[in-house]
Amino acid sequence: MSSDNLKLEKQLCFPLYAAAKEVIKKYKPLLDEIGLTYTQYITMMVLWEHKQINVKALGEYLYLDSGTLTPLLKKLEAKGYIKRLRSQTDERNLLVSITPMGEALKTEAESIPQKIIECVNISYEEAQQLYRILYKILKTDC
Repeated sequence: MSSDNLKLEKQLCFPLYAAAKEVIKKYKPLLDEIGLTYTQYITMMVLWEHKQINVKALGEYLYLDSGTLTPLLKKLEAKGYIKRLRSQTDERNLLVSITPMGEALKTEAESIPQKIIECVNISYEEAQQLYRILYKILKTDC
């Protein structure tokens, strides 16, 4: 292996990391307006779609472990956006449900995706291609 392979510009991880960091930074002022962090926002996106989900499945959707999810869910529950409750059929299964207050927050968040698209310098087609590539990477096992 050539030492040339160890240059930062040759690493797939670096532009992914830097781009993700910069895109998330663009979300911050928009999310500040509705009182959410980025991880709270993506959690709410799953709940707006599913209304109720178990914590394990939520973690799989978001690529987050329970150590990250637990404090995040506690904060969302304290804000009144979600409720956490044990499944009646299996006590080990913790369910997360969106509240009416959490559902109402969706209206405030609806403009965020379009504002982000306007902030990044890529076309709709490029965004779709990037999305497909990134999910291909996420689904790779090795």
